[in-house]
Amino acid sequence: MDMGVGPSSAKIDLSKIKRGPIVAALIIGAFVSILNETLLNIAFPSLMEKFGIGEATVQWLSTSYMLVVGILVPITALLQLWFSTRQMFIGAMSLFLVGTIICGFAPVFGVLLTGRILQAVGTGLMIPVLMNTILSIYPPQNRGAAMGMIGLVIMTAPAIGPTLSGLIVDALNWRWLFYLVMPLAAFSIIFAAMFLKNVTELTKPKVDFISIILSTIGFGGIVYGFSSAGEGSWSDPVVIWCIAAGAISLLLFVWRQLSMKEPMLDLRTFKYPMFSLVTILMLVLMMSMFSTMIMLPLFLQNALGMTALAAGLVMMPGGIINGLMAPITGKLFDKFGPRVLVIPGLVLLVIAIFLFSRVNASWTGGYVIFLHVMMMIGISMVMMPAQTTALNQLPRLLYPHGTAIMNTLQQVAGAVGMALFISIMTAGAKNYVVTTGDLNPVESMIAGLHSAFITGLVLAIAALVLGLFVKRASTPSEQERSAA
Repeated sequence: MDMGVGPSSAKIDLSKIKRGPIVAALIIGAFVSILNETLLNIAFPSLMEKFGIGEATVQWLSTSYMLVVGILVPITALLQLWFSTRQMFIGAMSLFLVGTIICGFAPVFGVLLTGRILQAVGTGLMIPVLMNTILSIYPPQNRGAAMGMIGLVIMTAPAIGPTLSGLIVDALNWRWLFYLVMPLAAFSIIFAAMFLKNVTELTKPKVDFISIILSTIGFGGIVYGFSSAGEGSWSDPVVIWCIAAGAISLLLFVWRQLSMKEPMLDLRTFKYPMFSLVTILMLVLMMSMFSTMIMLPLFLQNALGMTALAAGLVMMPGGIINGLMAPITGKLFDKFGPRVLVIPGLVLLVIAIFLFSRVNASWTGGYVIFLHVMMMIGISMVMMPAQTTALNQLPRLLYPHGTAIMNTLQQVAGAVGMALFISIMTAGAKNYVVTTGDLNPVESMIAGLHSAFITGLVLAIAALVLGLFVKRASTPSEQERSAA
């Protein structure tokens, strides 16, 4: 594979490129597709009533989304060397739009699920393109601010999703969740067609179908297995077999990538110490974060008796502040480097989750907002600065591989985290009933939440220990030439 031309041709491109319209096109698309991830959850009761289905079935609208994104992201490293930035982005958003139209007019649940899977394909293809393009068009010293803008979208969209969804479902009906997204997705495609430029060098490497199959079974099996465990039982044969098949396939996938001359997902990224360290930190952080993101809505609705809309409103300030902090932390990162942000951010996270672990039924909505805001400020100080540090250390030709690896592992950590904390909470609640004989559902749930948050606290402390070793990484121009 002749990659030697990549960096030099990219420099010629960069001198002519206007970054503003490119970033705007990417941000509009990202906002629409990421907003969609959390938009549907609050409509689950309406969908269960409309289609006559139970919780285990409706949950597939979320599980399938995570599953498809987890399978697709590793393949994007290869796709970005075959298709231009424009082709990838416009293709991804077109699939997303088609999926949205199918969902909006779905007559039965099966059709709705098909549309949802198409939406997930669009999102899975787009997110790595977004990060790789930012890395390609900005020099390392300005990347923090650019990644901060992306962070603003990635963090704010899920935060406003549940509240917006609650308002739409209350005022109109669940189909409007898709009707309102359609014009936004169409506008994103038109805007990208006008302004998005190609910023990556196409090398068209050989397609290794065995790697694609192993990657799909590996990541898909693990995400599916853990998601099923969260809904049912860890002893279910389906769960055991899926996780086992996933783990074996992943080991074979890693062995194959390391032994190939032109790997589909280049694991040489792990030769760079800051990339390896931050990847582990992000896995632990994502799982710790999920302990709260999953538990809080359950606590607010089932223990404090709030409506779905009220619970969404309680969680909104933290999400919005997290989003607004992203550009600020990006600029601070460019000026001071990662340590000034990452270590205090992780300390805030540890304090917030410690306070959450003392949860009880007398808490007010205001106190939950305070703790959630504290936690989200901490996360915003860690997420983008740490990821930018990791990716800055990679040579240019490894950018698509680095972004694909990081995004894939975050999806897997999300699925594992969700299953882990739901099962810990359920086990804790059952244990409370057995040991005390108290059948009060609120008290047993709070006992389960204690167990889950304490596990989250252990993970947050582990993340803090890892964070102590994060430092500013230099871009290895010499390594880039030797790697090519």
